Amino acid sequence: MKTHFKTFLFCIALISFTACNAKNKQKNQGLAELKTVNHNPEKQFIKVALLLDTSNSMDGLIDQAKAQLWDIVNELSYAKCNNEKPNLQIALYEYGNDRLNGREGYIRQVLAFSGDLDEISKELFSLTTNGGKEYCGQVIQTSLNQLNWGKNPDDLKLIFIAGNEPFTQGKVNYKDASTHAKEKDVTINTIFCGDYNQGISSYWKDGAQLTSGNYMAINQNNKTVHIASPYDDEILILNQKLNKTYVIYGARGREKIALQAEQDTNAGYLSKANAVSRTVSKSSHLYKNKSWDLVDAVDLEEVSVEDIKDDALPQELQGKSTEDIKKYVAEKKKAREAIQDKIQELNTKRKVYISEQKTENKNGLENAMTKAIKEQAKKKKYSWE
Repeated sequence: MKTHFKTFLFCIALISFTACNAKNKQKNQGLAELKTVNHNPEKQFIKVALLLDTSNSMDGLIDQAKAQLWDIVNELSYAKCNNEKPNLQIALYEYGNDRLNGREGYIRQVLAFSGDLDEISKELFSLTTNGGKEYCGQVIQTSLNQLNWGKNPDDLKLIFIAGNEPFTQGKVNYKDASTHAKEKDVTINTIFCGDYNQGISSYWKDGAQLTSGNYMAINQNNKTVHIASPYDDEILILNQKLNKTYVIYGARGREKIALQAEQDTNAGYLSKANAVSRTVSKSSHLYKNKSWDLVDAVDLEEVSVEDIKDDALPQELQGKSTEDIKKYVAEKKKAREAIQDKIQELNTKRKVYISEQKTENKNGLENAMTKAIKEQAKKKKYSWE
């Protein structure tokens, strides 16, 4: 009996050693450029899947999504849950476009859940329209199956589907998709692009009510209204200073900082006020770039400076000591926080000015989304500052 017991203990020890050795080997392989640190898996998230009809008649809807992204992000940046500010992840699907695969229901996942706001902006600007068949039930079901919705009960999990064809089209019944959504604690919100009553008769309202979501109708062809303020120029100057606080690292650093500049340009192309809204987003906690910016990566404890290879650093830091690199990053962080605080201060004044210039928010997609998010967030004890 003692021999068998000793053999059993030896086997347990051997298994543990083998598993630990394999884990250490895998960990060491990941240190080629940097050392990652686990983050808190229980952090609350607002998860939004945006399903956009990109058939011929939806050019206006896509334009609204591009123009109103940053205002939506800014509104979400003020949310709190359990006295903490939740993170934001957005996923993007297009459907109803003849260029897409018909065997897959003319549906494409443009972007899985991501907190990379520059990447989200880039993908929105890449969308083009073309006539097709719009299968609402199928695109909802596809997003439920493909995306990582997680199991944290504090997460706010929302689908926004926008289009203008009957909700009943396609081989997947929207009622079955709604049942699946409720199982995942996902709320479906529907945005009909057209007459409110027509949306009801084509089952868009029913598609929302099955999961206690919001049904809304918008005119997708309305132009986004951006109101200029006396603070815009100063905020845009601060954006230029903010960009100089980013410290690239890793294989994609140069590519990603170029993407940042490209999305600044895209926002400005739509309007000066839209560029200001993007700058405000960049000053919030939702705009983080730990995958390529050393300041964010160190601040969020995602990398250890000691483990970064010299050739993964920007030229100005190559050959520097660990202490010099840490000092440089700390100075950039301090400068960034001061700039962001100033942007937020100016934006507070800007919001007051804008609120005095208009009586209501007439921007269709933005108004529909923020209204629904706030209403549904209350059920999970989210609050707004």
